[in-house]
Amino acid sequence: MTAVTAGSLLLAPHPAGADPKPTVREGSALPRGAAQAPASAAQRALTAPVTDLADDAADTTAAPRGYPREQVLTVGPENPADKSIKLGLTPYHAIAPKLNSLQELGDRVSVEVAGRSAGGHRLYLVTVTAPESARQARDQARMRELIESAPRSAAKSPAVKKTYKAPVFFNNNIHGNEWEGTDASLKLIERLATADDTETKDLLAHSRLYFNITANPDGRIAGTRANANGFDLNRDFVTASQPEVRAIRQIQIDKQPAVMLDLHGYVNGTLIEPTTPPHGENYEYDLFLKNTYANALGMESAVNGLGHTPEKDGVDPAQIPFRDSEEGWDDWPPIFTPQYAAFHGTVAAHTVEIPLQVNNAAYESLPVAELRRRSAINVDVAGAALRATLDFVREKRASLVADQIEVFRRGATGAAQVPVSEETVPGVPGIGPEDVYTAEFPRAYVIPAGSAQRSATAAALLVDHLLANDVRVTRATHSFRLGGRSYGKGSYVVDMRQPKRGLANVLLADGRDISDKVSVMYDISGWSLGRLWGATVAKVDSGRPSAVPARPVTTAARVGYVAPRGDLRLRLDSPQEIAALNSLLRDGVSVRQAADGSALVPASARRRAKALATSHDVAFDATRTTGGTPLHRVRVAAAVTAGELFALREMNFEVVPVSTAILNAGFDWSTADALFVSSGLSYGGLNASARTALTGFLTTHGLVGRGTTGAALASATGQLKATAVEGNGDANGVVRVVNSGGPVTGGAPDHSFVYAPVWFTDLGPAVSVEQSYGTGEPLVSGHWRPLADGTGGPAAAAGQASVVSGPNAVLFGTEPLFRDHPKGAFPQVGRALLTA
Repeated sequence: MTAVTAGSLLLAPHPAGADPKPTVREGSALPRGAAQAPASAAQRALTAPVTDLADDAADTTAAPRGYPREQVLTVGPENPADKSIKLGLTPYHAIAPKLNSLQELGDRVSVEVAGRSAGGHRLYLVTVTAPESARQARDQARMRELIESAPRSAAKSPAVKKTYKAPVFFNNNIHGNEWEGTDASLKLIERLATADDTETKDLLAHSRLYFNITANPDGRIAGTRANANGFDLNRDFVTASQPEVRAIRQIQIDKQPAVMLDLHGYVNGTLIEPTTPPHGENYEYDLFLKNTYANALGMESAVNGLGHTPEKDGVDPAQIPFRDSEEGWDDWPPIFTPQYAAFHGTVAAHTVEIPLQVNNAAYESLPVAELRRRSAINVDVAGAALRATLDFVREKRASLVADQIEVFRRGATGAAQVPVSEETVPGVPGIGPEDVYTAEFPRAYVIPAGSAQRSATAAALLVDHLLANDVRVTRATHSFRLGGRSYGKGSYVVDMRQPKRGLANVLLADGRDISDKVSVMYDISGWSLGRLWGATVAKVDSGRPSAVPARPVTTAARVGYVAPRGDLRLRLDSPQEIAALNSLLRDGVSVRQAADGSALVPASARRRAKALATSHDVAFDATRTTGGTPLHRVRVAAAVTAGELFALREMNFEVVPVSTAILNAGFDWSTADALFVSSGLSYGGLNASARTALTGFLTTHGLVGRGTTGAALASATGQLKATAVEGNGDANGVVRVVNSGGPVTGGAPDHSFVYAPVWFTDLGPAVSVEQSYGTGEPLVSGHWRPLADGTGGPAAAAGQASVVSGPNAVLFGTEPLFRDHPKGAFPQVGRALLTA
């Protein structure tokens, strides 16, 4: 990281460095402090529809739509509190009138609303291209579909070679307080709208340029990295929990860009992808590296050609991590926009970090004149990167489209990946064995139906997520055998010979333990929705999926069901089931908890159960079980991260955020039934009055804690006797766990997620082990090394308690609510809150 961040130590006349980057992008743990995202933002994120942005070539009954597609945008009121104003940049309220005026400049600029943010703001997608008739637009759509679905035919098509417009995508301002990409794009659109030079005409005749003007209007207005839900959107592409990310996902699916830029800040000098190892093993990385490196050279030349210097402006020369750094800026996880784009056929994709810091401490401390000087330079740098990319596209259009076709051809035919080397990627210096990462794709995945499925609700959720990511799925119309195993009718099959096999594999595979490959990672290193969402997924290495009696599906079959008579049993193995239970409890239904942790619902609540079975897609089975422990509505006081707050609300808990400061100011504990603590609450930081109130609450109410913060509070208040042992703070990934089968972890998946893992020792006599890390090597995929002294590694955690409970408390050493990601582990927290 030293080479990357040396510019932050400049002592120029106007110091202009970046925030020093930690060895893990978000530090060794999630940011501290109570999450304050409003409930309304969470509700919008959970319910916001996805906007269809496709040109439907197949629907001949639809009204024809050519280009331009102009519309007059409603202009909102001015907001003098918009943080962009201080920097001399375009505030969000000025974007709509600016886009209205740009559409009036000619026939090249079109504007669509791609969705709304969690905070309710419109997301504007601008298309710049030469005018197209309705027939020409349909021809483009047909060719785009041919490239993905029939790549061998597309490779031979004269029409594709001659007339297909290469799609290019510019994503701006995904981190809300990294503003300048938006302004650079608006400037570029204005120039393209009227430019009469030969190069511009040629570019727009042979390409479509798509600009996501601000991917994060909530953060742009508030001056925050995150959106209104407190989410870092550039970490959300595996799960797409936020509406802004779902909008970007749909742009990438419907527009199928061959080239994309994601404009960020602030690293001095300007940092331009491609990255250091490790490289995502599911990409067609040879094609990606070839094009991304070539475009990076052009952007580097353009940025340096602006003439900024360390002495004159505080601006260092641009850098390309693949060439200039050893490690620390990897492209391993598909949670970043450019890395996710690669799975939709983008063959040149870049994070570009513009140089001069204007956010965070700099925003508050520097004079306005200096902030505006820096922002102006940043806009110029971003503009140079944009213009250089357009030059690259104009020059390389044919080969870029051919390489995108090749990505899809390899997937559809099951062709082997091509390992990178100086021979396979000529012109890229410094390729070595440390850059070679390839995947072993199975022949198929099967998501079984019936008793072979751990959770039908989780399986349906996973299938719908695959489909939303444009992964092709079929459903068996009869029972079948594949790869030597039998599966029931209704099972789902993901044939891995499909155009986007890389994305299918990245979502369903176990992943890889890369702890021995590099010493530091930029962000998470392990993920597996098959393991972490609570659904059973079978990997199939042989056989012919095409012979399975099955039909393509566009949505998962609904599993909602209510037994026609008798009392009902609701399993609590998915977030939706916890959410349905909380609705019942809020309605005053008398629900009991069975010994296995499931909920027993009286027959008298059948009508309400039917409504919830439909709305949450959950099953209420018949039961004759009697007895059980009464369950009650739980209002949660929560000192948590933004992701945890969102997950609690997804499970329909009523949540009141708290923190050390809130408790010290005087908190009304009568508004809460349980306390969940993971971040932002320190017993030592409480004043005497707050301590007394907290201790009094915990004498009659439950505590659920995560990590060292939760464990420290449990110890300080005498709620549970256990010693929390911290593992390597940089560690993260998918781990094997062993569940006790009690009310907290009964029915839970045998895998969980860790981020700065913790385990518990020296347990008191009243403390039970609810879950343990697996013996041997618990890490399945991710990056988890011992510390320098040999402690803190996975071997030290093996067999140790990962979740423990006492009479009124539960502690987690795992990360069961991490970024709305390991959904199969959510119910463990839900059950803990209900039982503690």
